[in-house]
Amino acid sequence: MSALQSYRLLVRTVGPVYVAIAFLGRVPLAMSQMGTLLLVSDTTGSYAVAGGAAGALAVANAVGAPVFGSLADRTGQRPVVLGQSLVGGAGLVLLVLVAVSDAPSPLVIATSALAGLAIPQIGPLARVRWGPVLVGTRDRRRLLDAAFSYEGAADELSFVLGPATVGLLAVLVDPSEALLLAAVVLALFGSAFALHPTAALTRPDPSAVASTGRLLTGLLLILAAAQLLIGMLFGATQTGSTVLATAEGQPGLAGVIHATLGIGSAIAGLAVAALPEQIGYPQRLVAAATGLVVLSAPLLLVETVGQLVAVIALLGFAVAPFMISTFATAGQIVAPDRVGTAMTLLAGATGVGYALGSSLAGRLADGVPGIAPDGGHTPAFAVTFTATVLALAVSLILLARTRRT
Repeated sequence: MSALQSYRLLVRTVGPVYVAIAFLGRVPLAMSQMGTLLLVSDTTGSYAVAGGAAGALAVANAVGAPVFGSLADRTGQRPVVLGQSLVGGAGLVLLVLVAVSDAPSPLVIATSALAGLAIPQIGPLARVRWGPVLVGTRDRRRLLDAAFSYEGAADELSFVLGPATVGLLAVLVDPSEALLLAAVVLALFGSAFALHPTAALTRPDPSAVASTGRLLTGLLLILAAAQLLIGMLFGATQTGSTVLATAEGQPGLAGVIHATLGIGSAIAGLAVAALPEQIGYPQRLVAAATGLVVLSAPLLLVETVGQLVAVIALLGFAVAPFMISTFATAGQIVAPDRVGTAMTLLAGATGVGYALGSSLAGRLADGVPGIAPDGGHTPAFAVTFTATVLALAVSLILLARTRRT
């Protein structure tokens, strides 16, 4: 079965309406991070505070993700995602009201955290649904591989559409409008995702025996570290793009610039389904991490927005294959009744990494005596490059561990 045939069968199995709902439901998370960064930097004039607010949103989302994921494993996704979608939308509206009222920075950051805590991780939860949806189908392993490739591409496309929408609204209207739009999209499509019939397949079987083994194995922790580092790449790159675009007098272009990262990533993600099954996920992870190191190095040399767009577009081709490999590996090593917890744990690790990357890059961009006295975009991008080097090291550790086991 070719990759194209696999994708066609997946769409026929769940229906195009579900595909659209599951995609649009995850876009608000991408919008909220970039929207918070732009809104708070505009209202406070500080990249450090803006990075802290965006990081707080991401960290709170990361902390809440495995908790809500575990709850969804125990009760089914429908009630959990429905409640999160409605509360999360209200939280984003509250964040806008606080940010534009010249509230103290700690209050803005705290409100960002509260909003982030409630936003559901629809991407990982959509991955969980494919297992029960494809039960009994022919070539199930191949179809699951294609499903994870699609979900990786969908995640990346959401980080194209989200930041691009935020950037355009910031230029045409105001950054606050972007977060308000994210709130509406989350309430509508997050709720639709929760109420879709596929959500019923995630209800636990009362007669099934619950898993008793440890969830946090060494392999899962290694995968979490890998996702934390890719999150650092997102956070630092987004901050560095904002700094460079602002320096050239076009801060609203930051979202559009960062969106180019997702274009190449989405293309590469869809192509992953065509790889032979004999090439295991750990080997794919090492190859993707090597690509991240090579393609991120030129970020240290960019001086214009045009150069930045070209470098980020190429860097994206290594991002989705890296993330697809980590999530797919997790799906293989955990028990079926804990997949939701594992997937949201990895997504949460990505959020923590985003927070670390954006906060550290924002601090360096503002200038740090003795380390980056002049500040600017180059120190911010140095965080991106460092994260890719560490990601390669982690992927090599995972390869060694899987070969021994």
